[in-house]
Amino acid sequence: MNWSTIAKPSAQLRQWLIGLGLGIVLWLAAYSQLTAFADALVSAAGLSRQTHFGEAVHFFFYDTPKVLLLLTGIVFVMGVLQTFFSPGRTRALLSGKREGLGNLLAAGLGIVTPFCSCSAVPLFIGFLSAGVPLGVTFSFLISAPMVNEVALALLFGLFGWKVAGLYLAMGLLVAIVAGLVIGKLKMERHLEQWVRDLLAEPIEQMTAEQLSWLQRLRAGGAHVREIVGKVWPYVLIGIALGAGIHGYVAEDFMASFMGRDVWWAVPAAVLLGVPMYTNAAGIIPVVEALIGKGAALGTVLAFMMSVIALSAPEMIILRKALQPTLIATFAGVVALGILCVGYVFNWLL
Repeated sequence: MNWSTIAKPSAQLRQWLIGLGLGIVLWLAAYSQLTAFADALVSAAGLSRQTHFGEAVHFFFYDTPKVLLLLTGIVFVMGVLQTFFSPGRTRALLSGKREGLGNLLAAGLGIVTPFCSCSAVPLFIGFLSAGVPLGVTFSFLISAPMVNEVALALLFGLFGWKVAGLYLAMGLLVAIVAGLVIGKLKMERHLEQWVRDLLAEPIEQMTAEQLSWLQRLRAGGAHVREIVGKVWPYVLIGIALGAGIHGYVAEDFMASFMGRDVWWAVPAAVLLGVPMYTNAAGIIPVVEALIGKGAALGTVLAFMMSVIALSAPEMIILRKALQPTLIATFAGVVALGILCVGYVFNWLL
């Protein structure tokens, strides 16, 4: 027996745990010095926060490491959690579930399996082919991009647990109710014919119990490389835009356009968000800057939700599997839910 091959995984796991411990210490130390870091850079550049440009630069150098730190930490944790919820196992959990319970379970799974819109079509087809009802599938399809770990982590870090918790509750409600409505409408006939004719796909044989903790930690690291590696340009663009808004846009203008007293602000924000294409990491710094300028929280969150869940590129991707009537119904039901979220946030906060 080769004892060295047996000891090797244990040694690698110890290395991962030691590295993880050091990483947590460094993460906490860096997060606690964000303001000092931004102040030092602004001062070194000979700028003053009393100027528009100086305030914009301070916002950029404060928010960039803050968002990237939050993103890296939560994506690693969720990468580990996702080893318990592979796409195959998710389909297995959802298939055969009745509407109601299935919608609730699907929306909840959407949080811990945050697939991007580019994965919408294969997931949609895979779920349907495994026997998941159409309405239940839509609950997952809405929840996964909109109520994901990035959005919740950044909302918690920037606005506190009350805002993050209310967003979680309202986002899940939108996903569940929209899925139930679409399911009750019995719109399976509006799937493309090739989707309806698709035979059931085999579910993955690998189960979560077969993975070791070393494999789970490696999956978390791979998740960070994949997700953060893809979204960091969006983060920088979003923060740069937010910095410009924070430094230069007049508070009175934002308050007049996106304030809580303007009844049409929420519908306008939803319509404005549909043509855009970004993710929570890119849009939340813009949300922070808009709120700092006096925009109403509900109006801005409605804008964010429409960007994430109702973007035109996602509709184009879904057109490969859905007929226009079903796409229009999906967009209309979700938009109505987002409008309700915006008005509720403006009313409560």
